[in-house]
This record gives sequence, C-alpha cells and structure tokens, in this order.
Amino acid sequence: MSPAQLVTILYLANLAVLGFFGLHRVWLVLRFRWGSRAELGRPFAEDELPFVTVQLPLYNERTVAARVIRAVAALDYPRAKLEVQVLDDSSDETRAIVDAEVAELVRRGLHAVVVRRPNRAGFKAGALAHGLTRARGELVAVFDADFVPRPDFLRRLVPAFRDERVGLVQARWEHMNRDESALTRAQSALLDGHFVIEHTVRFDEGLFFNFNGTAGIWRRAAIEDAGGWEHDTLTEDLDLSYRAQLAGWRFVYAPHVTAPAEVPAELSAFQSQQHRWAKGSVQVAKKLAGRIARAELPLRIKLEAFAHLTGNVGYPFVIALSLLLPLVATIGVRMDALWHLTAFAVCTFSVLTFYEKSQRAVGRPLRARLFDVPAAMALGIGMSVAQTRAVFSGLFQRTGEFVRTPKRGDAPAATRYRSLRAGPPVTELLFALWFAWALVVAVQNGAWGSLPFLALFFAGYGWVGGLNLSAWMARRRAWGVLHPVAAARAGAARVEHAPEEAEALVG
Repeated sequence: MSPAQLVTILYLANLAVLGFFGLHRVWLVLRFRWGSRAELGRPFAEDELPFVTVQLPLYNERTVAARVIRAVAALDYPRAKLEVQVLDDSSDETRAIVDAEVAELVRRGLHAVVVRRPNRAGFKAGALAHGLTRARGELVAVFDADFVPRPDFLRRLVPAFRDERVGLVQARWEHMNRDESALTRAQSALLDGHFVIEHTVRFDEGLFFNFNGTAGIWRRAAIEDAGGWEHDTLTEDLDLSYRAQLAGWRFVYAPHVTAPAEVPAELSAFQSQQHRWAKGSVQVAKKLAGRIARAELPLRIKLEAFAHLTGNVGYPFVIALSLLLPLVATIGVRMDALWHLTAFAVCTFSVLTFYEKSQRAVGRPLRARLFDVPAAMALGIGMSVAQTRAVFSGLFQRTGEFVRTPKRGDAPAATRYRSLRAGPPVTELLFALWFAWALVVAVQNGAWGSLPFLALFFAGYGWVGGLNLSAWMARRRAWGVLHPVAAARAGAARVEHAPEEAEALVG
C-alpha cells in the first residue's frame, strides 16, 4: 500500500466519523423553530406564589460578588417568600465583601444568610448540597457569580411549576460583553449554538436536555428524588439533570427569558472553563450510559442523550483531520470528487449553517454574522488540542479538581483573577505551521478548492496559539523570568505578592 493510499483510507475513515456529528447538526438545524413563545404558564396569585431559595455559590469572587448579590436583592418577588443563600467557600477578601453585602440585604428586610463550610469538599456541588439542607424554599434558583438576573426573572419562570411534573426551568444565557473583542464574539456564537438551537430543539422534541449550572430554577423535590447533588464528575449540573429526567421529571426551557452574564475575556479562562465542561461531560457519559441504555425510554431519547453526552468525543477526530488534511491537499491524493465534496460539506458546512442560524435567531445583523460565524468555527478548531486532552482525561483519569472560571466584572485590572497555563502552546503553534506549509504547497499545486479549509484551520490554530503565546510571554515578563536581574532583586516575593491569583489550567 502506497503512502497516498494509506492517507486516503485514514482520511476517509475520519471524515466518516465526523460526518455522523455533522449529520446530527443538520438534523438539529432542520428541526429548529424560533418564533414567539407562549407564556410558561398562568401566573400565580400573589398569595399562591411558592417559596423560593436563591443560591449563590461563590469561591474567591471579589470582582463580581457584590454585583450578583445586589442583582438578586432587586428580584421582583414577595420578600416573605424569598430567601437568599450566599454559599461562600472563599479564602480571600471576597468574604468581607459578602458579609457587608448580606448585612445590607438583611437591613433592608430580605431574608439573606451566608453559608460557609470548613472545607471545599465536593466543590460547587458540595456547596449546593450543603446549602440545600438549610434551605426553606420549595423552589431553588441558582446563579453563578458572573450572572446579573433581571428583576422579573422569577416572575417569568415560576409559573411553569404549576405543572407538578416539572422539575426544572432553564433560562437562556445572554452575553453582556459579547462585542468586547473577537474572542468574546466567537465565544458568544459558540454558546448561542448550544442555547439557541440545541436546547430549543431538544425541548421542543421532548428529548432530554440539561441544566447549565446557573440561571435556572429547580423544584427541590426533583433534586432530592434524583439523589441530590453529587461530585464524582466535574459537571454536577449535567449529571443531576440526566438523573432527574431518568427519574421521570420534566424539564422546561425558556429561550426567550435571558439572564445576562459575562463570557471570559481571556483565552486562558475560556480554556479552563471548556476543559472542565468537556472532561465532565465524558465523565457523565461513563457514569450514566448504562442507566440510559437500560431505561424504559423511546429509542430517539436514548440516541439523542448519547449524542449529547459524547459530543466532545469529536475533538480527537478534529486533531486527526488536522494531521491528514494538509497531506490530502498537497500529495495529490485522488478520490471521487462528488463523494469527497459531500463528505466534507457535511462535516464543515453543517457547522457553518448551525452557527449562522443561531446568530440570525438572536438578531445579529449580517455584517456581524460574517465575522462571528467563521470566528466561532476557527476558535473551535483551535481549541481542539486542549479539548482532546480533556476528553482523554475524562476517560482515563480521576475526577479532578473543580477549577472555577476567573471572573472579571468591572474591577480594576490589578484586582482581577487570571488562569495560568503551565507552558507555551507548542502543539497549537506547530499545527499552525503545518497548515501554513500546506497553504503554500496547495497554491503551488493549484489546489484552489482546499484553500478555504486550510485557511480556516490555520486561522484557528494560529489564533489560539498566538493568544496563548502572547499571554505566556507577558506573564514571564511580569514575573521577571525574562529579566534575571529584576528577578534576583524580587526573589521569592514575586510569587508571594503577585497581584493575581494563580490557578492551574490542565490542558
């Protein structure tokens, strides 16, 4: 077998696997409907409103803690039927901020408490479970620290619980800093694909979907009936969601009720978040696949559940495609043009259509979509190295530590948290060079049809690798590593008095 034949076989096999993921996106796009939505249910009379506990799980959130507490205090809901729990596991000045803000809420007549634990056992899941033992609410709303719920959030979602089968109502995330940079625009488009199309179709089709860890309201009985919060995966929200639906609870998605939040402004923070989500989803698939397969559920629900939980498994195949595509474009591999075009279109244009449709649904103008959609695709490609590590970590390693995503808020730069990478992004930069070489050779060979795809992969790896390299070099300068004389003067104090908190980023 010649090298060209071997490359052809591997390439076509890889396209076939990615084609399944592409066909799934095509199905989602075809089933997607986005129009005016009816109210979630007849509003409760004032004296009928259920008691709601709002839980705010915090860990070292000095930049946003006050903002989220004040937003919750402004919720339009009877004070006699509202309780606020600030689940504060912090070890820095966040504690003082929380104490002051909660004291002000109490002074204004709101039932608000700070719940602290002696340790972070179970991380966020442990904090939520601990708070639930003290909560008085029939319903439990959860907000992460970077969210700013609007005053009418509870009023709009609570009516859905008139149906006693409803265990959760999830709102859609809105992105406060979407237009801040190319990175935040690409991230927002990626998230919109999930919240606008995936969640909507799964809910409309009667399929399982998940609570996203924040901006949702649980029925307490559903949490308890499903076995409560567990912390043997890094995505406790996804885990509990599937256990609750397997137990028979119905979930409701409210795509036209939005909760504003910020997306990570730095790539390292985004990678930390995505690593946790990818690894956690693989862990949940390992944990619950057997239960889903044995459950008395329609086949279509099982199939979509498996597609949902294993979606990140596509990243290793993107890496394989990244290795093979330049070879196919440069060594003159011969294959049926129509079959090849069809297969590649399913893998690539399905993704483009998926994100374009979600951006159009949320009202992004054409000019914005022309940038946001390719940027989202390029970012997804560039993230494939880190996400592949996350997938294999979820398959073969222990649960791991829940590393929270650093939030920026409106705080001055000197007080912000940042995630730190262990070293320079060598793999991403090597892939960028690999595709740069392929672009040159493809032009020389007149392989014009391959240029858009090669350019997209080059842009993705070059963008992610370049941003990480720039951040890595900036940190080394700040620490004095590139300036030995300054480092000698600073000594160990440069670590002990660093203005930002150092958080390890795996992958």
